[in-house]
Amino acid sequence: ALQAADLAEILPADTYAGMALPAFEDALRLLHHPDPGVPLAVLESRAHPAFRRLAFDELLAQQFSLRLARAARARKHAIPLRPGKLPQALLAALPFGLTAAQEKVWREISRDLGGERPMRRLLQGDVGSGKTVIAALACLQAVEAGMQAAVMAPTEILAEQHCQKLRSWFEPLGIEVAWLASALTPAQKKLALARIASGAAHVAVGTHALFQKGVQFHDLGLAIVDEQHRFGVKQRLALSAKGAEPHQLMLSATPIPRTLAMSYFADLDVSTIDELPPGRTPVVTKLVADTRRDEILQRVRAVCRQGGQAYWVCPLIEESEKVDLQTALDTHAMLQSQLPELTVGLVHGRMKPAQKQAVMAAFQANRIELLVSTTVIEVGVDVPNASLMIIEHAERFGLSQLHQLRGRV
Repeated sequence: ALQAADLAEILPADTYAGMALPAFEDALRLLHHPDPGVPLAVLESRAHPAFRRLAFDELLAQQFSLRLARAARARKHAIPLRPGKLPQALLAALPFGLTAAQEKVWREISRDLGGERPMRRLLQGDVGSGKTVIAALACLQAVEAGMQAAVMAPTEILAEQHCQKLRSWFEPLGIEVAWLASALTPAQKKLALARIASGAAHVAVGTHALFQKGVQFHDLGLAIVDEQHRFGVKQRLALSAKGAEPHQLMLSATPIPRTLAMSYFADLDVSTIDELPPGRTPVVTKLVADTRRDEILQRVRAVCRQGGQAYWVCPLIEESEKVDLQTALDTHAMLQSQLPELTVGLVHGRMKPAQKQAVMAAFQANRIELLVSTTVIEVGVDVPNASLMIIEHAERFGLSQLHQLRGRV
């Protein structure tokens, strides 16, 4: 039975009237007991204003809950991570300068880190816009303030690439980076856990292994989550729970319109890198019929002969790793026979980490000209010399995946 309290209006009645929405009680009763005069098609298509009224209330409740979460965060206390000299030392050592957009978002993040309220900021930026260097600067600000930082990525390839890049930037500054992933041997994992727990490791990089029960941080002050949409809310909270009230920075290359981001992530602050660094040219995307495969092979041959490199990405045909693997193996064999003058490599999800690393290292060193891959190369693979990507059955990929794949060339 419906109680009168359950049917009370949240906003003034004229607000709903101005949007041509019925009263909440009227909408609820009509949907539970439709009037015989209401056409069935209108109800089945959910075009009736009563459905719009309930949808409005659901969205309103979501916004209220997010605003309450934001208000609750504002009442919490985080350790201020004051700006220091290390970020400037890294910038001085890098062979490139920040773009104006990067400088803007870095000022926003640095200011938040220095505050007494826990930062919850989403950093958006197209693939190749330079989010990693901003994350690195944030790590250094945390470390210089005497705290640890954690960087979590959704795949081992991406996490390891972050680890290698951060080590190359941080080790000259005397900052230790620990690597934590499920592929480590027991001895390696024990050592990494000990370094993280003692605080000897200033920055920890890894996959979801970072928030497992056995991981203890000495003093976690900043948690960075890359490709945040690939993690569930509980996973992100589990990482944050490793510290007292750590600041959080979430990175995403998936484009979200700013108005939508401000609504959907109303509990977060949003920063956007809206320009690419110099030298990044726009990617031209073309749809080619399968009947023109010979032309594609000729294009791949031409690009590689001119010193370039290319990817050939195979789709997940069905929810089966065996079929996925076989597709990649068949494509690899076909390309080797069709393009015998090229060195064709293969990387897929069922390879051991050491094998994947060896293939990717050979591709980065230009010893492999054409790389056949499943979507394990979707994020984080950085080979500037690769200028062409063939995606088989692009319709089998999601929009986010295609956007990520575009960023590899």
